Amino acid sequence: MHVALVFNLKKDKVDDSSEDDSFSSVKLLNKSLQENKLEVIDDTYAEWDTIETINAVKLALEENNHIVTLIEADEEAFEKLRKTKPDIVFNIAEGFRGVSREAQIPAILEMLNIPYTGSDPLTLSICLDKARTKEILSYYKIPTAKFAVIEELEEFDGDVELEFPLIVKPLHEGSSKGIFNSSVVSNKNELFVELERILKTYDEPALVEEFLPGREFTVAILGNGKDAKVLPIVEIKFDSLPPEAKPIYSFEAKWIWDTPEKPLDIFQCPAEIDDKLREKIEKVALLTFKILRCRDWCRIDLRLDKNSIPNILEVNPLPGILPNPEDNSCFPKAARAAGLTYNQMINEVLNAALKRHGMI
Repeated sequence: MHVALVFNLKKDKVDDSSEDDSFSSVKLLNKSLQENKLEVIDDTYAEWDTIETINAVKLALEENNHIVTLIEADEEAFEKLRKTKPDIVFNIAEGFRGVSREAQIPAILEMLNIPYTGSDPLTLSICLDKARTKEILSYYKIPTAKFAVIEELEEFDGDVELEFPLIVKPLHEGSSKGIFNSSVVSNKNELFVELERILKTYDEPALVEEFLPGREFTVAILGNGKDAKVLPIVEIKFDSLPPEAKPIYSFEAKWIWDTPEKPLDIFQCPAEIDDKLREKIEKVALLTFKILRCRDWCRIDLRLDKNSIPNILEVNPLPGILPNPEDNSCFPKAARAAGLTYNQMINEVLNAALKRHGMI
């Protein structure tokens, strides 16, 4: 079978000389906990995949005797896909511009009538907008933290009907973009500082949520309908972070403090939880997967509230899949705990899509 792998390749650094301002650097001034100084952090391409990940997915697909064509998700992708006309696309493209960026490749594929893995454009767009996701889940009585959306600092008078501490995030980013140690705030002054940073840096609204005090988990799901299965649950353990760090999986925790050379012992999989809590987490994750009409695979982040009730934090229909076991990548970690190799995991995703399309 001819499979096209569509991706965005992570760049080592940003070319500030680009004529297109939309590709200019998103540089963040962040106070280093260890050195107590301001440092420049560039998270522009945090969501994109490295060449190691792209090659690992390609090799996994080839292991099952598929012919694999690599297509980068840039302005030339439409014409390349139209001419190549693969049997199916394995889609891991995050996109770049706008809140619909994750939906752009799937929308092109639907126009060209090419089957693809993963969720459709509507689900991808909704899940990237954290507030829209929470609104839909709230309608279905799925627990999620109380929240507000702030679009302009000038119109914000400082009053939110939420209880401190709060956490402030960009409304539609992934891979912990924009979420730093400073994102958890305990008063109005800190809230204003974080709102200003988000609104000016990302040019998008800010999501303000009540900070949930309990344990945090992430759930990987494979399959569709009755075949959808929850892989072993991952718990995020924050006691390995620097002493001054807030108990959140921040950009620093994900990309700076945690390295292959000095990995943080931040994940436990399978999580050490009793059967009752496991059943609650699995139930709410599968229900969320169904309500948002996710397909083939997804990673869902949850956190316990003060009453130990699992609340949905985020839904990730395009989960990170770093191939190196020394990298803390949750979906592959859960797959390994379920007895799947990386290659088997990738091909299970493809097979779920092929079955859904009636191709096997």
